[in-house]
Parts: sequence; structure tokens; C-alpha cells
Amino acid sequence: MTQPFYIYNTLTRKKEEFKPLNPPYVGMYVCGPTVYGDAHLGHARPAITFDVLFRYLRHLGYKVRYVRNITDVGHLENDADEGEDKVAKKARLESLEPMEVVQYYLNRYHKAMEALNVLPPSIEPHASGHIIEQIEYIKKIIEAGYAYVSNGSVYFDVVKYNKDHHYGKLSGRNIDDLLNTTRELDGQSEKHNSFDFALWKKASPEHIMRWPSPWSDGFPGWHLECSTMSAKYLGEEFDIHGGGMDLLFPHHECEIAQSVAAQGHETVHYWMHNNMITINGQKMGKSLGNFITLDEFFSGNHKLLQQPYSPMTIRFFILQAHYRSTVDFSNEALQASEKALQRMLEGWDNLSKIEPAEVSTVDVKAIRERCYEAMNDDLSTPIVVSHLFEAVKIINTVLAGGAALSAEDSTHLKETFRIFLFDIMGIREEVGVSEEGNEAYHKAVDLLLDVRKEAKARKDWTTSDYIRDRLSEIGFEIKDTKEGVEWKLK
Repeated sequence: MTQPFYIYNTLTRKKEEFKPLNPPYVGMYVCGPTVYGDAHLGHARPAITFDVLFRYLRHLGYKVRYVRNITDVGHLENDADEGEDKVAKKARLESLEPMEVVQYYLNRYHKAMEALNVLPPSIEPHASGHIIEQIEYIKKIIEAGYAYVSNGSVYFDVVKYNKDHHYGKLSGRNIDDLLNTTRELDGQSEKHNSFDFALWKKASPEHIMRWPSPWSDGFPGWHLECSTMSAKYLGEEFDIHGGGMDLLFPHHECEIAQSVAAQGHETVHYWMHNNMITINGQKMGKSLGNFITLDEFFSGNHKLLQQPYSPMTIRFFILQAHYRSTVDFSNEALQASEKALQRMLEGWDNLSKIEPAEVSTVDVKAIRERCYEAMNDDLSTPIVVSHLFEAVKIINTVLAGGAALSAEDSTHLKETFRIFLFDIMGIREEVGVSEEGNEAYHKAVDLLLDVRKEAKARKDWTTSDYIRDRLSEIGFEIKDTKEGVEWKLK
């Protein structure tokens, strides 16, 4: 590959050529789920976006350490460090141990990711497994003078930090605006300012998850885990930090402040954010109660769904939009994606049916180059999809006798599909049953069509038409061609 790879850096608000700190090694950290409920479509988008980035970096020859964290403690119900811990609340409501809740939903998250063909990360650290490291990290921030202890809790002093550095550089927030728009404290709060954020919270007597620390028995703040674990596994500087746009403020802004306060410099070279999945124009999320879980999409068991949608339909739906654009959920959009994916996979399947010619009458080699150009332009998967549909059009034209493809070009086109559709974009051909069951199912349909063929040879049109019509009624499309009978599920 001689083409440079450009990605959009949220911090600089422009596309930049990707140049890793220590090639061929790449360090990538992505914010994972808080595991207190089932994953929904909003969780699928960052998982798929950064899975494609992970796959593409490896395709380019980089050795990638991909860290995706699991938040299992410290994520309170709102960003003002108030309310219950989300995991602990679920545990209390269901009379379970918090780690039972974590394990149950983490197992289900992994199952959903596997269905979506999302590769597992290199390391998947848990916040609760890194309490000692987080305590040590807080000590560094206190020593640097950017945190204060209040009633057993530790808070980050945003105003003091902003005097020496720039709080708001990632999100574009202005601290003076924050001062003007946030409520004045009533004297009862432990914080100096309402937008100071917790590094450590003293646990109330009824709080389930708690650990000893120099300040109190308590638990770490939500933002702290990512600064701590990224430093532990990727070093004090690393290449890429990813996550959803909803994490840009305050979560990632706070991460930058913590890292600079503790280490004296920034850690991340490229910040990447995927945009939101919306439903009726509003962000889809657990806190808003307007989400549809991935299991509900796969089963069709939700009042807003007209039908089930397969994991690959969901994946293709997400990849048909650029990761930095918003995507609005609708049944119509998903049904269009389902049909488009079916057309794409039929094109791939038809490629193996082409009889090679001596020479090609169409140019297919340019398609691969254009796909690389699109991927190198900030992971432009919709453009890759459009180029692959150009290939499908060529394949269908050749199959219909309107063009010719040499064996060399046919092999080149197959390799292009393998690289971009399957390896990089992670699409796989779905079957509803096991490989053994799938083979038996195909043989059963072929047997029926053989019976129909024999009936036609005997001029038994009644039996022949009956088999065709019954197969059509239950969802098969039967096509008689000069090469024989072709069939597929509608």
C-alpha cells in the first residue's frame, strides 16, 4: 500500500494522515459498554465502526493492540456524580450480587457481538479489576495539585486545571460558559464547582460496591478507569482513542484533563468518534428508554419492528452510512439494507457461475483501487459499498451474456470481494442452521426440483406446476434457465 491513510481527528477537527507512534505497532483504546442491561443498536455502532478500523489496520500490516474496557463500577445515573451506581441499582432491584449482573449482561453482550461478527479486542479490562491502579492514579493528580479531598471523596478541580491547561479543547466547551450556565452550589455540596468531577466517591452505608482507599471506603469515578487502563495497557502515549459522540463531553474531556494532570502531557494522538443512531430524530439510549435491543432486532420482538432483522442486515445498515454521520432507525431503511445485502451476496455467488472468457470486455481492476481510496479517506464504507455494487452490476451483465470476464479478472474480482466485503467490512454469508443442516436443506430442495424435472420430462405439467407453486408459496423463487433450474429464498 502506497496510499496514505487519513482519519478524522476530533481534537484537531480535520482529517489527518495516520502515522503511528511506533510502527508497525498500533495502540487503540475504545470505550466499551456499562454492563447493566442488554446491548442495543446504539452499542452496535461503535462496536462495528472500530471493528472495521481494527480489521483495516491489520489488513494494512499493522500489529494492533486493541483495548476495549468494561465498565462495571462507578458509572452513576447522571453525569453530575449523583444517583446510584447503574450496576448496583440493577443488582438491588433484582436481588443479585453486582458481579452476577455484570457477568450475565457481559455474556449476552459478547454473544450479540459474535452474531454481528465483531472481532474480540486484544484486551478487555474491567474497571473493578483495576482499583489499585486507579487509586495510584488519583494520588498523582492530587500531588500535581489538580484535585482536592472533600468529606472522604476526591474531586478534580476543573477551574484550577483550566488556568494551566485548556479544559474543553476536545468538545469546544468554554469554562466561562459552564460557570454561567451551571447552578450555584448551595453550600451543602462537597464540590468547589458543580462541574468538578469525581475521581473517588465515598460510599454511603448502603452502597454495595466499595473498596478501601487513603480517603475512604468508596469507589472510583466513571471517567478515571479509561485514563488508568489505557495508560496501563498502551503506555503514557498511544495512537487512537475511540468511542461514541455522546462520550465526547464530559467523559473524554475529563479523560484528557486527568491524563494531563497525572502525566504532564496528553496521551492520545488521534481521537475518533462515531455519530449517533437516532429514533425519530432523538438519540437512542437506555437512559431515554427509547432503545431496541439487538436481541429484539434479531427476533423481531418489539412493537416498533415490522419483522426480524439478521445480524448481517444490522451490520450492513450501519456500514452503509459513514461513521461520522447520524443514522435514523426505520423499518424502511432496514428493509432496504436487507435487500441491498441480498443483492450484494447474490452478486458474489453469481461470480462463481461465470464461464471465463479469453479476454475481458470490462475493467474490474480499477474497482479495488477505488475501494482502497475510499477506506483511506476516513473509512468511507458507503463508498466501498457503492464500488462493490458496480462490481455486482458487471457480474450480472457478464452472466446475462452482455460482457465477458477472463479467468484472471474473475479471480481478481473474487479477491476484491474477499478483501473488502468479508475481511474488512466483516460481512459474512448467513445461514439459519448449522453447516450440516444447511447442506441437508439444500439437498431436500434439489430433490424436489429433480422430481419436478422428471415430471416435466413426462409432460406431467400438473405435478411440475404444483411443486413450483408450493415452493413459491413457502418463500422460494424458482427460475428455469437454459443451464437448468436456479432457486433461492425470496
